[in-house]
Amino acid sequence: WMLLNLVLAALFVNIIFFVMPLLNQYADSLYPTRTLNVSAEGKTFVTPDIAQFSFSVLSQGSDPSVLADDNNKKISAAIDFVKSHGIGSDDIQTSGYNLQPNYQYDRDFQTRTILGYTLQQTVTVKIRDFDVINDVIGGLTPLGINEISGISFIVDDPEAFLSEAREEAFQKARAKAQSIAEESGVRLGRVVSVGENQGYPGPIYKGEALGFGGDGSVAIAPPAIEPGTEELTIQVFITYAIE
Repeated sequence: WMLLNLVLAALFVNIIFFVMPLLNQYADSLYPTRTLNVSAEGKTFVTPDIAQFSFSVLSQGSDPSVLADDNNKKISAAIDFVKSHGIGSDDIQTSGYNLQPNYQYDRDFQTRTILGYTLQQTVTVKIRDFDVINDVIGGLTPLGINEISGISFIVDDPEAFLSEAREEAFQKARAKAQSIAEESGVRLGRVVSVGENQGYPGPIYKGEALGFGGDGSVAIAPPAIEPGTEELTIQVFITYAIE
């Protein structure tokens, strides 16, 4: 009897400490037959910290080498001007260089003749110090810049601001699931799956500061520029097992 008791005790300990955890792990790996799916949205508001815009020099002429030399001088002067306002090289990017011939089509002979060339160089700038936006934009046209695109505002690192929205979304989702379970007479079990969908908008365009044509001798007054605030949203999806 003593030997039998020892065997039974060992078997009991083995079941408690080894078999039951394995069974629990196996049970947890199975997808539950009854589940409850809930979703909720959290949001937060943030002020954009980067203003982005592009400027170009658009020129036409008969000699492409002369065009290139003239454009390069104007673009170089504009970039130096931008850098003088504390904007680093990492935030200045050549985003376009397009040289194309201008044709004249002869219908009688069905031929095309090159009349000249059009050259456009474009630079994209990110401004992190909003106090210099008006000065930068207003000072470009006297340097020969004859095309300035609309300004957009972005958040450099949206993930740094999304934790608050995420926490709100999960709190709402859990509260919704608990309410549904109570009304349905069931009990929430373990969380089966979790997912989220971020709803950060793209660049927000606030207006345009445009200067076209002319010799660039007159500065074009830029519009009043206000970044405002933008809404960051997260939608979460939670699946619960129900008992």
